[in-house]
Amino acid sequence: MKKGEIYEGVIEKVDYPNKGYIFVEGQKVIVKNGIPGQKVRFMINKKRSGRAEGRLLEVLEKSPLEMRKPVCSAFPACGGCMYQTMPYEEQLKMKECQIRELLDQALIAGGQTNSEGKPDYIWEGIKGSPIEFGYRNKMEFSFGDEYKDGPLSLGLHKKGSTYDVLNTGDCRLVHEDMTKILGCVWRYFHDRGVSYYKKMQHIGYLRHLLLRRGVTTGEILVHLVTTSQEEYDLQPLKEEILRLPLEGKIVGIMHIINDSLSDVVQSDETRILYGQDYFYETLLGLKFKISTFSFFQPNSLAAEILYSIVRNYIGNTKDMEVFDLYSGTGTISQLLAPVAKEVIGVEIVKEAVEAARENAALNGLSNCRFFAGDVLKILDEVEEKPDVIVLDPPRDGIHPKALPKIIGYGVEQIVYISCKPTSLVRDLEAFLAAGYKVEKACCVDQFCETVHVETVVGLHRKDM
Repeated sequence: MKKGEIYEGVIEKVDYPNKGYIFVEGQKVIVKNGIPGQKVRFMINKKRSGRAEGRLLEVLEKSPLEMRKPVCSAFPACGGCMYQTMPYEEQLKMKECQIRELLDQALIAGGQTNSEGKPDYIWEGIKGSPIEFGYRNKMEFSFGDEYKDGPLSLGLHKKGSTYDVLNTGDCRLVHEDMTKILGCVWRYFHDRGVSYYKKMQHIGYLRHLLLRRGVTTGEILVHLVTTSQEEYDLQPLKEEILRLPLEGKIVGIMHIINDSLSDVVQSDETRILYGQDYFYETLLGLKFKISTFSFFQPNSLAAEILYSIVRNYIGNTKDMEVFDLYSGTGTISQLLAPVAKEVIGVEIVKEAVEAARENAALNGLSNCRFFAGDVLKILDEVEEKPDVIVLDPPRDGIHPKALPKIIGYGVEQIVYISCKPTSLVRDLEAFLAAGYKVEKACCVDQFCETVHVETVVGLHRKDM
């Protein structure tokens, strides 16, 4: 087997997040972006130390799990979602197996086993999203072209590509209000022949369309992200967007200037073309003000399930000091505050901390305090000692230098929420070695049709 050679085979299994395994002549090859049971053609693109990786070229035969037709016109080329041809129940089963296998392996390696050598904890299954489609309250669409020097496109990237952008005017991950706005914006600039930003040459005007919509409120923010290299009168576009027949209500339209070389949505300058730069969403009876760059769980209805589980895992916090580390806009802090002595939130994004403080005041909560900065540094500055710790770190998990500080508090209970379970199981090694035991765990599917899933683990000190 050599690099560049083309083979065919059946994907026998998919590990988190999207690693498919195919056996060719007795050798295992990792091929990403497939579904178990598919017969595929692939090219070997990496081969070293007995490991082989292949790039998916074509699906030759569907998987027996693909029991329904695609719900959008861009499937399967689009990288936005992979599993829409699988019934939702099958998606949940696959994700549950992936996460449980990761946790089981971590606990066996950490010595947390029963008399039979099996992982010793309570697995509480997977909780599905209340709605399968139209669940996302935030989506970043990109301007580009579907092929080199092709016409302007606006949508999501092709699977495995950082350059080619597909028109995804019927994307089902978002509410129809968002696709109507996307179509309006695309037509406006396409008809006028406006350029898009080319990442390699650093030239062009249009970069992204960022849309946010409250699932419970229907309030919508529209953000057009461009460079400063050209100038256009956006008043006609604003008027066209506001005339759209939408179920929800547009509360703000922003023009964001971004001349950064990196392909991220950020602001050098924000101009409000209409309304305000925030919208409201509600979770479990609390109201949250969310601005352009505020972090908020992308699936509001599934987030309610997630946070209810977290609250249940923590249990009674009466007269307790709770640390909410990597607190974002303080959602968890505010849900725990009514039954805690005090909640201290730590978050590195300053704007998120400002939003958390504002939201706590909005909800009449006086026992929440929020600190802006790196968890690693802030923990040295906070005098209070926690009784309970909640962890909801970014995808890469907890910084290795912060782990000993967190463990050093010696609290009885820790709840760890993870959007990347491979980072979670890496961090669990340190907790298990320090005398913590995984009592129970589950996962919540906030990302239907995609490879992603949220995992919640309840940890307890064995000597307490």
